Amino acid sequence: MDRFLAMEAFVRVVESGTFTKAADALGRPKTAVTRLIQQLEAQLRVKLLHRTTRRVTVTPEGMTYYHQALRLLGEVRELESTLSQSRRGPRGRLRVESSGTLSRLLIVPALSSFYARYPQMHIELGVSDRVVDLLADNVDCAIRGGGVKDESLVARHLGDLCYWLCASPRYVERHGPPRHPQELAGPAHAVVSYFSSLSGKELPFVFLRDGERLEVQGRSLLTLNETNAYLAAGLAGLGVMFAPRFVVEPYVATGELVQVLEGWQPESRPLFLVYPPARQQAAGLRVFIEWTMELFASRPSLWRREG
Repeated sequence: MDRFLAMEAFVRVVESGTFTKAADALGRPKTAVTRLIQQLEAQLRVKLLHRTTRRVTVTPEGMTYYHQALRLLGEVRELESTLSQSRRGPRGRLRVESSGTLSRLLIVPALSSFYARYPQMHIELGVSDRVVDLLADNVDCAIRGGGVKDESLVARHLGDLCYWLCASPRYVERHGPPRHPQELAGPAHAVVSYFSSLSGKELPFVFLRDGERLEVQGRSLLTLNETNAYLAAGLAGLGVMFAPRFVVEPYVATGELVQVLEGWQPESRPLFLVYPPARQQAAGLRVFIEWTMELFASRPSLWRREG
């Protein structure tokens, strides 16, 4: 038995919750992963996992072994990556998740600078507003807006996104500009609403002015959960929209959108890069984190609150 391979298989099973996903992540047959775990349990003379037809759970002894194995494997990877990086720099595949607008407008256009530094890296960029399970889906890191509720993840704060409230000129001609945020909840106006793919709930519009915080659940005719479609709805005149400045500013500059309620500051939203703690030892992830932090720090218009 290859003890390090068995450790890796066990860690993958614990993190993904299934033998099938662990086998996919390791690129091995499920039967081979099952055999490795059985051999590991026989070698240790202890039950590490409880297995049923529906789920896999970790025994108390298995959880102790998991944490120790995680530390040990991290140290081995750190040693290997240090030696490897000294010769040729980080290499390998990195799975990243990000929203459509961040990917299209910020990350993808800047990736040439990442590859100029690290030509042997390969990035798999999953583009979606869906909140994925990083461990179960074998994702190395994700860029997420809003609070990070999963305390098992490491979260690096990239900044607080500045938002603008906008509508199309056609919408303003039909309905007039709203004078107060509460009008968005009344019959005279409509909003393009966004719902969380995690909770299924519509997100309210939140405003700040002179220390006052006002939360409004606008009257919506259309609710979406993807940012590019959300933008298209605002451009089509289907309602007032609440979007990051970097997304709508080009359309305001061309006159395709106009700002409304400028006396009220939409509440900013934090943006984080998150990753499982077990992955932070990997050289490829470390350099991607550094590059991402530099990229977002170099875009001050993302964060400035004045509009």
